[in-house]
Amino acid sequence: MREVTMASVARRRSALTVRLILGSVVLVAATSFALSAHAQGHHAAGGGGMGGGPAGMMMFGGTPQRIGSSVDRMLDGLNATGAQRDQIKQIVIAAAADLKAQRDAGRALHEKWLAVFMAPTVDAGAAEALRQQMLAQHDQASKRVLQAMLDVSKVLTPEQRAALGERMKRHEAMMHERMQREHHERPKQ
Repeated sequence: MREVTMASVARRRSALTVRLILGSVVLVAATSFALSAHAQGHHAAGGGGMGGGPAGMMMFGGTPQRIGSSVDRMLDGLNATGAQRDQIKQIVIAAAADLKAQRDAGRALHEKWLAVFMAPTVDAGAAEALRQQMLAQHDQASKRVLQAMLDVSKVLTPEQRAALGERMKRHEAMMHERMQREHHERPKQ
């Protein structure tokens, strides 16, 4: 029978503490990566929406020409006037510039987080501070997208917004089905 000593209890407790810290760090990293990826629109396979969801985030990335093309596709079939199209393009291009700066700041935070994680001793306080900064950065990006959406809503008529909302619902349902299909088709490892 194995003798339980204070030293063996301390070693087990220490090992458990390390596993819990590493598990928490991995969870924070995965969450921050997912939030960062979402904010950057990496989950979307196509553009077209204005919502806060992945497809809508695609609208806020790329060159002004690409953004303009996305806005035009979004407004196709809504009887949008040239003035509406121009106003919405200006709104989205300005938001895209702000979001690019925020994405760059988010990348810098991610690099700092990796440095904390890869240090010989993980500083839990520094990791928590970075987690809070990442959440604040994501919140700031979300607020900027919301402001752009509110600005766009002022340019469109209620009928145009309703038609666009229905299109967004269909697109999101299609994307959800595609993700479900890909998830089920993915080989198990």
